[in-house]
Amino acid sequence: MADFAAERETLASKLRMVRWISLLVGVLNLGIVLLGGVLLDSVVSGCSAAAKLPVAAAALVAGVRVAAMVGAARAQHATAETIAGYLVDGSVAVDGALRRERRVRYKRWLWWTRFGMVVTVLQFVAAVYLMFIINDFAFNGNSKACFGGQDTAGQVWKQTILASFLVLVWVVVIMQCFTGSDILKWRSFYATHDTAWKAHYREVFDHAIREALCCLGRAKYLTVLEEDEVYSVARLLGDLVAYRASGTGHLELLAGLALLQSHRHSPSMLSELVEAPKELIQEAALYHPFAEAAYTGPLLDFGRNPILFPCAWLYRQGVLTPWTRNRRPVLEGDNWWRGHAAAFLKYVNLPPEALLRGRVCQMKREAAYFVVVLHDQRTVVIAVRGTETPEDLITDGLCRECELTLEDLDGLLSEHLPESTRQRIISSFPHYGHAGIVESARELFMQIDGQQGDKENSASGYLSSLLGVGCECHGYKVHIVGHSLGGAVATLLGLRLYGRYPNLHVYAYGTLPCLDFVLAEACSDFITTIVYNDEYSARLSVSSILRLRSAAITALSDDSSADSAMIRKLARRILHVNKYHENERGGPYQELNNEESLLHRNNNYQDQNFDQYDKTVQFGDPYCRFEGYQTTYRDIPVEPPEMFLPGLIIHIVRQPRSVLPLWKFWSIHDKDGSHRAFLAKRESFRDIVVTPYMFIDHLPWRCHYAMQRVLEAQKSQNSADLSIEQHLV
Repeated sequence: MADFAAERETLASKLRMVRWISLLVGVLNLGIVLLGGVLLDSVVSGCSAAAKLPVAAAALVAGVRVAAMVGAARAQHATAETIAGYLVDGSVAVDGALRRERRVRYKRWLWWTRFGMVVTVLQFVAAVYLMFIINDFAFNGNSKACFGGQDTAGQVWKQTILASFLVLVWVVVIMQCFTGSDILKWRSFYATHDTAWKAHYREVFDHAIREALCCLGRAKYLTVLEEDEVYSVARLLGDLVAYRASGTGHLELLAGLALLQSHRHSPSMLSELVEAPKELIQEAALYHPFAEAAYTGPLLDFGRNPILFPCAWLYRQGVLTPWTRNRRPVLEGDNWWRGHAAAFLKYVNLPPEALLRGRVCQMKREAAYFVVVLHDQRTVVIAVRGTETPEDLITDGLCRECELTLEDLDGLLSEHLPESTRQRIISSFPHYGHAGIVESARELFMQIDGQQGDKENSASGYLSSLLGVGCECHGYKVHIVGHSLGGAVATLLGLRLYGRYPNLHVYAYGTLPCLDFVLAEACSDFITTIVYNDEYSARLSVSSILRLRSAAITALSDDSSADSAMIRKLARRILHVNKYHENERGGPYQELNNEESLLHRNNNYQDQNFDQYDKTVQFGDPYCRFEGYQTTYRDIPVEPPEMFLPGLIIHIVRQPRSVLPLWKFWSIHDKDGSHRAFLAKRESFRDIVVTPYMFIDHLPWRCHYAMQRVLEAQKSQNSADLSIEQHLV
């Protein structure tokens, strides 16, 4: 009796592991098998083979689906036990053999789920075929021939069973499209162990990224079993999804993010800020087209022309003018007709001889770049491309901090900077940067200006051969520009080159936080960062994502109205803006002692799932002042080092006056709106601001348009002031 009770309890515990929707789908599939057998045995036994075939096919495929669900459940159980079984004192074993076993078991489960998807497609085909056969029965009189010799009641009963069979098949097909591939509950294995959830999602992201790269033509990543850069990115993403250990679902997190769309303060707040210098904005607007032109692939044209982008891209690639191929410069990785060189030159409207060197097809942790000489301006421009290829995405994803060497900071330790700045840098070692960007910048430095650490023979580098004494461009200025990832790589490259070329300046547009606070402040003399409105990239770091995650969970738990109805409205709340509130504009300059913003209200939380990121970080004064706007780095204790925006930061703020839905802002500018540029503090960009425009504001042409509008507004203001002075005189 005791054994029977124990077996019953074991069976009940196993059933509790199964998702109820999966159990329902399995029972319905078994119902299809049984009902199909009844139909074949008695209902359609007198029908032709053509009439029996769809019924038999639907029943057979349903049986295969049940078998696939059983196989997927067994594989999922083995995978979960493998991950949960290696938990020792809250950590996952990182031994290579154990990880290979996890990968093999996960891949086995993945193939079972793919097989289930194929079976679902076959069920859909069988359902369509069955529907056509029944339709033929109903309208062409074939049912009389099939059910002949029976009374009316018998025919109606059999037709009803056949119709019920069709409805059941379609119900199962539709349900399987929304149930997902999981048969068992992952939570029944992992419970609230955040380490297990991290290990699980590391495998999920690892396989997903490798398969995506394979689809993009990078099949070499699919067979790698060792820990490479893809696994590093997957490990980071898995750590970020560890909120599943607390019972929070993905939709619930999105609902919390929707609640973080905080109201802004009044435009009067902007009157207290300091306007950005006109000269910096003019020069930034002048060199922005080079950063935008570096996107020589189809991505730029897709953003501008979502429908006709293939035609626009081929035109920009010079396909229609193949006879000019020999006049175009040869770039590393360019196609046969040198289309990327043609696209770059066409966008910046320069002759072929202006483009000296470049690379467009790079390997992992490398950056695409273009070297241009402008003799009329006595300037050499180095344009670094932003994120456009899968390799660039991997570089973005390697966002853990890494320690910088003395060679990486060669420009900051040179005599061109004040002694106090150099002493501050030396006394606060070690310094850190974005790992993927640091490696890309090191490789690009090798390409641009010789061997690493070879100061004595620095004249052997390519850039030195242009700017050296007696060379073609001796005495020219050097400008390094880049957008997004390109701006961050340009920043790290500028730190290396500034010691050799003191007339160097870096303009980074919409760049990523890539330096610790001390270095970000120290390079303000020769690095300018332009941030447009609410673009997400300027606030994107590991620490900011962790803070945003915890703030979203806290906001969801604090808001009593965050129920299923709010989740259903989530898409509309995120993707559409009905109106601008009167108190909308204020951005990151809002007062932090005001508890109105959920994001800033929760800026002192701690996340127990990330022990290494649980250091409380306090904000500084958010207001900028032209006199002494820098903040003492000792006021911001961060562990581990948080990444900040580099250099002098100019924040361009859009002040819209018209009401337009989000989708119109993709390519249409707010003609009635105005733009203003302010000097900003880098602490103001530590937290991600959740707004409907956080992604489209990152489009490069929007920043260029905004800078033009700022310059026009300043010109109009100067003209108006001059007119007033003349009138008073």
